[in-house]
Order: sequence, then structure tokens, then C-alpha cells
Amino acid sequence: MAEQAATANVSTTTLMVGDKSIHLETGRLAKQADGAVLVRSGDTMVLVTAVVSKNERNVDFFPLTVDVEEGMYAAGKIPGGFIKKEGRASEQAILVDRLTDRPIRPLWPKGFNKDTHIVATVLSVDKTNPYDVLAILGASAALSISGAPFQGPVGAVRVGKVDGAWVVNPTYADLESSPINLIVAGTADAISMVEAGCSEVSEGDILAALEVAHEAIKTQVSGIASWAAQVGKPPMEFAERLPDRDLVDRIKAGHAGEILAAESVLDKHDRSAAVAEVKKQVLAATPPAEGSDPAVHTAAVSKAFDAVEKEIVRKRIAIDKVRPDGRANDEIRPISVEVGVTPRTHGSGLFTRGQTQVMTLLTLGASRDEQRIDGISIDESKHFMHHYKFPPFSVGEAGFMRGPGRREIGHGALAERALVPLVPDHEDFPYTIRLVSETLESNGSSSMASVCASTLALLDAGVPMKRPVAGIAMGLVKEMDEYIILTDIAGVEDHLGDMDFKVAGTREGITALQMDIKIKGVTFAIMRDALEQALKARLFILDKMAEVIDAPREELKEFAPRIITVKVDNDKIGAVIGKGGETIRGLEAEFEVTIEIDDDGVCKVFATDGRMGAAAAERIRSIVKNIEPGEVIVGKVVSTTNFGAFVNLKPGTDGLIHISKLGSGRRVETVEEIVERGDVVKVEVLDVAIQGGKEKISLRLLEKLGADAQ
Repeated sequence: MAEQAATANVSTTTLMVGDKSIHLETGRLAKQADGAVLVRSGDTMVLVTAVVSKNERNVDFFPLTVDVEEGMYAAGKIPGGFIKKEGRASEQAILVDRLTDRPIRPLWPKGFNKDTHIVATVLSVDKTNPYDVLAILGASAALSISGAPFQGPVGAVRVGKVDGAWVVNPTYADLESSPINLIVAGTADAISMVEAGCSEVSEGDILAALEVAHEAIKTQVSGIASWAAQVGKPPMEFAERLPDRDLVDRIKAGHAGEILAAESVLDKHDRSAAVAEVKKQVLAATPPAEGSDPAVHTAAVSKAFDAVEKEIVRKRIAIDKVRPDGRANDEIRPISVEVGVTPRTHGSGLFTRGQTQVMTLLTLGASRDEQRIDGISIDESKHFMHHYKFPPFSVGEAGFMRGPGRREIGHGALAERALVPLVPDHEDFPYTIRLVSETLESNGSSSMASVCASTLALLDAGVPMKRPVAGIAMGLVKEMDEYIILTDIAGVEDHLGDMDFKVAGTREGITALQMDIKIKGVTFAIMRDALEQALKARLFILDKMAEVIDAPREELKEFAPRIITVKVDNDKIGAVIGKGGETIRGLEAEFEVTIEIDDDGVCKVFATDGRMGAAAAERIRSIVKNIEPGEVIVGKVVSTTNFGAFVNLKPGTDGLIHISKLGSGRRVETVEEIVERGDVVKVEVLDVAIQGGKEKISLRLLEKLGADAQ
């Protein structure tokens, strides 16, 4: 249901989703935008604007841009670093960009080519209600009232499961105990986008969650449509620009056989070259009419050719049940698995599936290497990171490399989400873990290949992950009532198909899911079949991986850092650290290690050389060990006075040999007759007393070992 109210030019509506309300407002802020909606849930508030350019562009794609602006003020923070202002979008903002773009992009007339810009500005976050689904909902509402030819609205919800019950738009606290974190967007007719992170949930639970989500989405769509009918601008007139029907018919009649033959070439690059040659012949055989613009004619012929190619390929797949590379619908391309590929890294895995190849390299670090998050997220740091790279050479192209793009960040986050539930807790495996997936070849679903390669690298490194994870990309081609679900889609099937459905998980269940649907006719029965087919594929891939490595190595790799833990009493922490950190820095320099000590007295020694690490740990134990009467210790004389010599027994602790305890029963006139500063001596502890909170230790000289004897 939707409650609506209007004051002057300000209009509001409230969407009820279960027992939660989402408030939408327009007419008060950003009035020069074509559409502007303020979305609020609890104290989380997002302003979403939509602007459509007045001018058309001569491009063959829809120029939609989505930007999410996270103001640190929203969380009551000042940005870190020296600049103290927001810079490049955070990873979270980029992921919300993509979440917002994906369900909206397909809902436009074919041929619409005006620049369209959506900006979601996060004004307030309450650390209770996530803002991502509000940004999607706000974009849908802003476009719906803008007058743009948007074929929405869309709704968006998050679904969790708390104490066995489904919860729509759960809070952050709810998500901590939920085995499923599912974001779903769609229209009144169908689901169009899914993004999920799970703790090994079943396919049945995924379907149940999708059904719960779609019921809530229908309510949202109805409310936005009703509100937009009252406050929206008059719709912009724009007719779909379809390929020239006469050109399509002529190309189909004269060249369908040649196109089909070119599309039947199995190798990706050879097939592309064959299709390009046919297209060149078609352009040559279809000259422009006298007096017409050659460039316009060439574009029209090219568009018609692409339409014929798409129709032929789709019919061949969906009706004739023949895939471009000749595989069966549930057949996975040949798989090759390797581990220990690089000699010096802490773990490595190489996963090849057909013409898609990913190598993942793993690095283990200390706690101080964890990623600090300077943003409005509730997370402040993370010790497990997965980064994904997609260089141009992976698809045989030349191009610029200027750091990760939005797609790379999205794919990296998807793989990270798939692996997180299986990575050991930081308390059990106190390393910071970084994985980098290098895409070396790509012809379909390199993101799922990166999940597999990353699992191999984790196992190769000896990281005690609970179970191996694998991923697979599914596709769909639907022509009228005929359809086919495709396992392990290649690039052309992704480009020309109706669904991109990525599923990652273990033998026990699903850990990550990403789905984009381009058509309205995808039923829950089709999604059920796709999930079942994906499960079979996932198990097949896990079996292939297990043939090479099926469990973590028992020992870390040779060059991986070792961690030795020493428990220190709280009152001894200062002794390990030393004045101004002098002691701990000295230990790190002497033994070439990294030392971390927390407030509970857990001291961790990180060392690449196990022997040096053990020696550093032993030195720490000696520092914190209580000195007892009768103990014999070798130490260095650090100073002399007229009444005795002070001997350093351990870092931060000195003992006094009184002048009367220096001689062997004879009177000593001066301390320097027996020992001097720098001498190494063997002493016996006579007494240990606490005075003024400090240890007072008296010693007796047993033997002088000489200067620098240690």
C-alpha cells in the first residue's frame, strides 16, 4: 500500500514493505533535475536525481551513467589522509553504481541514445538500514517522474533469514545472523537482477527468497507507478528505432547461409574473423542509393546485419539446440588445473576452462597489512581481500591500463563474496590474506574462473579453508515458447542471450549468486532448472579441482611468513614494547621480524625465516619471564658506580651487583678493579623485591666472561 500527501509543490509517498516503511519525497530538493527523489528508511537518506540530455548522440548503445556519491558527513566522519575531502568513489559506492545500473539499463526503447545521468547522493546513514536498495528504488522513482521514456518502474529489496523466518529489508544486525544476504530488483512482471552472498544455502532457499522478494517488489512498483501518475512530468515521445526491415529481409534472403556457416566456426577468434568477412561482403553487396549519405547507409546496413546475425544465432541455440562452439547445453569446456605455478609466492593456482584462463596469486601478511576502510560503511577493516584484473590482452586487444574499472571491482567483489564464508576466522588463522586474480584469457565468465583459481591458491598456500569453492556461469536463450538453459556460457552466448546467471558454492551449498535477466518471460520454473543445472556443473568442476588438490597443504609454503604466538601478562606488555617502542623496534630489526601485541597480551611474531622467528619469540619469553632468586643469568654490565655495577638481565630489566658481592671473599676498593662497563658476566640472583612498583634485583658475581662475550 502507499500513503500519499502533498504540500505546495512538495509531494511525498510511503511504501510499506512488510512492517517497514520507505518514504519518497519530490519537489523540495534538486528541482532543476528532470527527476529528483529523496528516499528515506529510518535515518538513512539518499537523494537520487535523473537528468536526460536534450540532444541525441550518434552512438549504437544507450549512454546511461550511474554515480553514487558517498559524503563522509553522512556517517559523521571527516575523510582520512591529508586532503580531507572525498575523492575517488569507494569500492562500496562503485558496487552500488552497478547494482543500480543493471536493472534499469534494459528498460528503455531500442535506439534511445540521449545521455542519461543518475546520481545517488548519500546524505545520512544510520548504521541500521543499508542504503544500496534505497539508491536503486530512488533511481526508479526519479526516472518514473522525469518524463523519460523509462519502461519501469522497478522495485528493489534485500532479503535475509532470521531465526528461520524470511525478513524483507533486514537491518545490519539482522544480517549478522542471516545465512543469506540477497538483493533483488525487478518489475511487476519479473525479477531482473539478483546479487547474493550466502553461507552455503540450498537452491531451494534461494528460490524461496526470490519469491518473497518479488512479492515485495510488486508492492513497491505499484506504489511508485501510482505516485508518478500524479506528480510525474508528461512522458517524452520516443519511438523504438528498429533495424530497417527491408534491409533485414534482403540480408537474410541473400546471406543467411553464409552467416550461419561463419557462426558455426568453433574457435572464438576464427569465428569473429569469419563473421567480419561476411559482413564486409554484405556491405559491398549493398551499395547506398544515389544521393544518400554513405555513412548513414553503412550504419543502417551494419545494424540490419547485426539483427540478422542475432536472430540466426538465437534460433540455432534455442530451437535447433546447437551452440556456437558445438557443445551440448550442459557441457563444460575442457578444464585444466594447476597449483604451485609461481615459486616465490605464498600460494598460486591456475584454472583454465576452454578459452578462459585465470591465475590467482596469494599473499599472507600480518594484521597490520589488513585493509583499513575509510568510508561510511559499518566495516572499518578487513583481513581477507580478493582483487580481480582484466587486461586488454586477455581478449586479444590493445588498450590502456589505468587501474581497475567498475567491472573489475564488481567481479572482484563477487569472487570475494563467494570465498568469504569458507575462509578461516582471523582468530584461528591470524594472517591477512590477499588474492589477486590475473585474467590471462577470456571467453566467458572469467569471474567464476577467478573463484576456482582463488580456491586453488588458498589450498596451495595451506590456508585451512573449510571446503573448496567453485563457480559456473549459466545462460538462457528464449525464442517464443522455446528456450534452452546453457551451462558455462561463452562470450557470444552472454552477448546474445537473455540471462547471465553466475553461481558459486561448495558441495554443501551456494555462497554467491549474481543474475541479470534481459527479458520479462523468465519464470521461476526456468530459474529452478538453471539452479539445478548449475549445481551439477559446480560439482563437476569441484571434482576436476580435487584431482589436483582436494585439501589445504599441511604446511605453509617455503616463503610464507610464519606466526609464533606468545602470551604476555598484561603488566608485562610495556616491557615488550619498551620506552617509546624502543624494545619492540629493536627486536624487529635484530631478528628481521614483525611483532604485533594486542591489549589482551597476545603477542604475534611474523617471520619469513622460521629460525629467526623462533629466536625472537624466545627473546620475548625471556623479557616477560619473572626472574627468580637462585637463577643464574649471563648479562652485560651497563654502568658502574662507587657502590656496585648494574647488569642488564633482559631488555628493560637491570640488577645490581653490590661492591661487596664482586670479590671472592676479599675487599674490593673500586668496582672497576673487577668489572667495567661492557663486560659480559655470569651472575646469580640473590633477591627480587618490588619497591615503588618496580623490580629491585640484587646479584652476586660468579664469573667474568669478558667484553662482548655474548
